[in-house]
Amino acid sequence: MLDWNQYRDELMGRVGDLAKLTPDTVKGYQIASGAGAKTQHLDAKTRQLISLAVAVTTRCDGCITVHAKEAIKEGATEAEIAEALGVAVAMNAGAALVYSARALDAVKAVNEA
Repeated sequence: MLDWNQYRDELMGRVGDLAKLTPDTVKGYQIASGAGAKTQHLDAKTRQLISLAVAVTTRCDGCITVHAKEAIKEGATEAEIAEALGVAVAMNAGAALVYSARALDAVKAVNEA
């Protein structure tokens, strides 16, 4: 497995390099990333749990390491994180189920043509 702390530190350095080359790209990401926090409909811990679950479903190691740290910082317990990850697992399985139905629909269309 990864040294997640070292990876996160190195990643943030590379993001800093990108920000020097294309500051508006990183600034745009930061604006989008922080937009939900402004409404305060969800607390920071809940937003981090969602972010971590989405990071798993999108297979983003960088997102995982950043949001794992932030979720813990916001007071998420390992049990709460595990539950959020369980939702991610269910969503991935759900997506596979939906796309399996679509694939069968495509097969049916080919057979009927």
